[in-house]
Amino acid sequence: MKTIALAVACLSALTISAQAKVERAPWGESPDGQKVELYTLTNAKGAKLRISTYGATWVGLEVPGRDGKMADVVQGFDNAMGYKQYGSMNGAVVGRYANRIGGAKFTLDGKTYQLAANGGPNNIHGGPNGFNTRVYSATAMDGPNPSIILNMVSPDGDQGFPGRMDFTVSYTLKADNTVRIEYRATTDKPTVLNITNHAYFNLKGAGNGDILNHQLQIFSDAVTPVDTNKMATGEVMKVSGTGFDFTRPKTIGKDIDGPDPAIVATPGWDINFIVRGPMGKLRPAARVVEPESGRVMSVWTTQPGVQLYVPNSGKTVPGKNGQQYGPRQSFCLETQHFANSPNIPAFPSTELRPGKIFYEVTEYRFSTSK
Repeated sequence: MKTIALAVACLSALTISAQAKVERAPWGESPDGQKVELYTLTNAKGAKLRISTYGATWVGLEVPGRDGKMADVVQGFDNAMGYKQYGSMNGAVVGRYANRIGGAKFTLDGKTYQLAANGGPNNIHGGPNGFNTRVYSATAMDGPNPSIILNMVSPDGDQGFPGRMDFTVSYTLKADNTVRIEYRATTDKPTVLNITNHAYFNLKGAGNGDILNHQLQIFSDAVTPVDTNKMATGEVMKVSGTGFDFTRPKTIGKDIDGPDPAIVATPGWDINFIVRGPMGKLRPAARVVEPESGRVMSVWTTQPGVQLYVPNSGKTVPGKNGQQYGPRQSFCLETQHFANSPNIPAFPSTELRPGKIFYEVTEYRFSTSK
């Protein structure tokens, strides 16, 4: 009987491995003429994760709703040129420094480094030619949890940042419909580093109306407020009694136009929440429920913060498969360190030094509610 049971278990494992797969296809060219590829990771449940070598970009994710029907819940474009034209941050890996650095400069070990001022007076997302514009080399791995590893080298002085950096990001589509993202980096000189993924989600399906009725809970008791230039001031503000209080689930739209001065200043949602629990430990950051489809997304991370962002204004742009993306039709939950940390000693350090390894993990866990 033990022999039969073992044979059945082995057969089941082989069946799962046979159903799960990785497919690769050409995906046009980057704006500077490099060949770009699109990888599709499929698990045994039929979920599909699509990743482009341009910007290490999360192009799409198909997961089931309560009724079992699949929908693509991540905004994206039909090819690499679409990202250049309509939204280079959509789903991309952001670096060297996600979010903002005040005055587009920082001092490290007594030396001041000047960066591009591409967000008003500040540097945002590393500069105009950040990690989201690079073409990565890729290695795919089959199995019940198919994955892709993407690598590139950022040279010393890249966008004004010191140090030659070897950078790797991996995406794994787990058998339980979890998307696991792992970031690794090393440097040959002291530098600063802040990495995130800028996926735009709509759990009803990308391009399928607004996200204001999505129920959001954030496992945080405080935010890092910003000034009128969206720059972190160094303060820490408790969310209790403010519109930023997502300690219990509420709709994304409930306070998005509220009278809280910190909301009016931005306006809408674009702020960093301090995730409860110790940095470096994988712990819950947020949970989102879409009541119509029943889709649930839980965000877990080792990073200290999560930026809630909703595109509050702007034009409607053409997305993939004929979709149209407009204001407030998606939300971002970007796990990261805090804005302007190199200039605010009280914030968790973003320094990376030779001999050390930068390593952070974020998981987006997808399921359904009754």
